[in-house]
Amino acid sequence: MNANVFAGGLNRKSAVLAAVLLVVLIVVSLFLVIKPPAQIPKKPFYVGVEFGFGTQFSQVKATVDEVKNYTNLFVLGALSITFNLTALNESCNYIYAAGLSFIVLFTSYYMYNLNGWSSSYTIFNWTRTAQQIYGDKFLGIYRFDEPGGNQLDKGKSQIINDTSLSFAQVNEGYVGNLSSIVQYYAHLGNVTPEPAVKIFTSDYGLYWYDYQAEYTTVFAELLPNSDNPLTIALDRGAAQSFNRTWGVIVTRNSGLPQPLSETQLLSDLYMSYNAGATYAVIFPFNLTGYSYWTLPPQYFAALQSFWSDLHTNPHLFHSSPAEVAYVAPNDFGFGFRSATDTIWGLFPASSYSYTAKIWNASQNLLSKYGDDLNIIFDNQTVIQPILKEYSKVYYYNQTLT
Repeated sequence: MNANVFAGGLNRKSAVLAAVLLVVLIVVSLFLVIKPPAQIPKKPFYVGVEFGFGTQFSQVKATVDEVKNYTNLFVLGALSITFNLTALNESCNYIYAAGLSFIVLFTSYYMYNLNGWSSSYTIFNWTRTAQQIYGDKFLGIYRFDEPGGNQLDKGKSQIINDTSLSFAQVNEGYVGNLSSIVQYYAHLGNVTPEPAVKIFTSDYGLYWYDYQAEYTTVFAELLPNSDNPLTIALDRGAAQSFNRTWGVIVTRNSGLPQPLSETQLLSDLYMSYNAGATYAVIFPFNLTGYSYWTLPPQYFAALQSFWSDLHTNPHLFHSSPAEVAYVAPNDFGFGFRSATDTIWGLFPASSYSYTAKIWNASQNLLSKYGDDLNIIFDNQTVIQPILKEYSKVYYYNQTLT
């Protein structure tokens, strides 16, 4: 055989092989770009709804059936259910069978042992049994709704109301009294040497002092027409300082009876995830024109859209810790809802010389740093170990530059 012919044949075969390999590489590359792995980002994240107003297991079942394919968290927050042992067990069994993690709201321990309720039982015994049956799907107990908000707005459950005390004394009284409640439930009636169950609440102020009272997690309430980035800076700053998890609960205030739009809900969910939350819950509230125990269609649509993106478009999400801290005075129980909000619900903003400066500084720093800002408090025992994690730290008594 002619050598030139043989060499030509080899060259043609090599060219064909190279072309085939090139096509394969291009197809594989395109597949990797167009079709990213369909998996949830690595950080733990729970998103779901709170069942807050219903009275029957059938309503819990209907809600679970609606959301089980695009959520992983269910907050059983209706006392009518938890006061009825049969309905409580049916509900938790059904939530668990649907593959959802869940939190159960309880009120005062003593209320469950009174005659007259559908079923009288001991909630601490129930909790121990629930931990055995449901394992890590049972996340913990929700106890004492909005303790900080009650304090700031003189609610029926205000913890301390003595205006003759100093800020430091109010701080001590609020944290001490609230901690005794939280720890009683965390230790299941003080019978366990270490906390046996996680304790959750939601709030719209005084997050730092809620965490100081040893809540495991505080859900910051995100409200329409409110400064939600400021809310997150306060709740996240507290949680990270005390080495706890944090979350949000998307709701609305009584002055806005209409439901939020799908766009608004999605914006809050994305913001919360990207700010580093571990939990995001949608709360139904009593919405005009809708059944008191369920959610409007656009709420479900927002959750479906968010869940889909979370699993198929992880490039849309990021999560990074705040890089800047603003340090407020240690005992400054300011509501941070406006420049004239109260301090501890007991004192006018004008009673403290730094209030206006602190408010203006928080607004200026949020405008400058956005979700890179945490607001923390000057308890050096708590914050000293974590200050090195911030690239910049500003104190309330310094002039911002």
